[in-house]
Amino acid sequence: MKRSLVLAAAMLALAGCGLGSTTASGPTSAGPVPELTSGQQVSIVFESYNFGQAGAWTDTFNELIAKFRQKFPNITVTAQKPQGNSPNPASDTVSSVQSQLVTGHPPDVVQLGFSDLDFTVHGLHAQPLDDLFGKDAVQRNFTGAKHPYAPTARTLGDWDGKTYGVPFVFSTPVLYYNATLFGQAGLDPNSPPKTWDSVKDAALAIKAKTGKDGVYLDCLTKAAKDWCLQSLVRSNGGQVISADRRSLTFADDPAVRTVTMAKGLVDAGASPKLTQQQADEAFARGDIGMILETSALQGTFIKGAKDKWDLRASGEPSFGTRPVVPTNSGASLFLLANDPAKQRAGWELIKFLTSEDAYVTIASKIGYLPLRTGLVDDPAGLKEWATKNPLIRPNLDQLATMEPWTSFPGNSYLQIRDGMMAAVEKVVYQGADPASTLKAEQEQGMKLMPGGGK
Repeated sequence: MKRSLVLAAAMLALAGCGLGSTTASGPTSAGPVPELTSGQQVSIVFESYNFGQAGAWTDTFNELIAKFRQKFPNITVTAQKPQGNSPNPASDTVSSVQSQLVTGHPPDVVQLGFSDLDFTVHGLHAQPLDDLFGKDAVQRNFTGAKHPYAPTARTLGDWDGKTYGVPFVFSTPVLYYNATLFGQAGLDPNSPPKTWDSVKDAALAIKAKTGKDGVYLDCLTKAAKDWCLQSLVRSNGGQVISADRRSLTFADDPAVRTVTMAKGLVDAGASPKLTQQQADEAFARGDIGMILETSALQGTFIKGAKDKWDLRASGEPSFGTRPVVPTNSGASLFLLANDPAKQRAGWELIKFLTSEDAYVTIASKIGYLPLRTGLVDDPAGLKEWATKNPLIRPNLDQLATMEPWTSFPGNSYLQIRDGMMAAVEKVVYQGADPASTLKAEQEQGMKLMPGGGK
């Protein structure tokens, strides 16, 4: 109780200082931020949830920071994970920044999720990069290299025509599957299911013939956030929020039908009742036939399958003949620094981490989609790796039709999102009625919308 009161007071202080409001602040300097002078020493703090994840994530990003230090010996980067104790460090990102804003010492560069974009701009006051460094310079980071950003990725960190965040890492929903279990179940491992009806049939066959679990959708729990759920709902003809961002729509018929489908998988025994972490670990062990998941787990799955079972990947299944609408997971890099020297140093770090060399490292060692997609056809880039790793192909194929992961508006956006996902989890894994449960939560969520949803 005491801790809750302290946090509440802190958030009130933030709002009083404009740090929790929904009015964006302007740039802290007039005109382009000057370049660093020769030998000018600058220290910055970079906060990323990748440093809170063991194995390939931390190792890869430590390697990148070390390379940056070699290229910019005058810039010292202190890398840190978000403050918090959530099993998934990505869940602590916004609260971590908020608590550091209270003390007056926020990180200079921060990795924040696409679902946090509205609040990052209006509540955390991320710096508008166009104002600090010039729109042309910002766009050159996307287009000026040998391999430019994929068009669908360039504007994911934009708001009202300005670039606030540089898209960094993301995935679309990928159906990873255990081809060994497919064979044991009498299924064709070269023909993975393309619709959710055929996913259910394949999952039940795996369960009956091998005793292993059939399929898990990492889209249906509070811990999963809502990027994948948004893709499922859109692929079924719906949205979770209206186009004008004034009304919640996750209790509309398309969403209800989507969640009902997922509930049906569990009720039929085609999908186990597991947490996100339990399911990822079980699939890596070879105990689940299929999993709809981000490619951020690809390295983990490759390691688990090595010399034990045949790991393959396919695109997100469809609802009958409806076209699949992939959404993106992941995050952008934002600049919070107010000091011009730190702003320039932070911009150099952002450019480095989104460079061609960085994406070669990130894609090959973690499995994240390289946003400079031309690298996969470049012999000097990722061509050899991509040829040996066909698991990347579904992500690349889905990038062309990808739509953005939409953030909820207002200061209470996390409560809206988490409430929605808690309701979905209650339906799918606890047997609650889909229509009434989602409707009740949507009514609660509308009260938290800016203006009370009016």
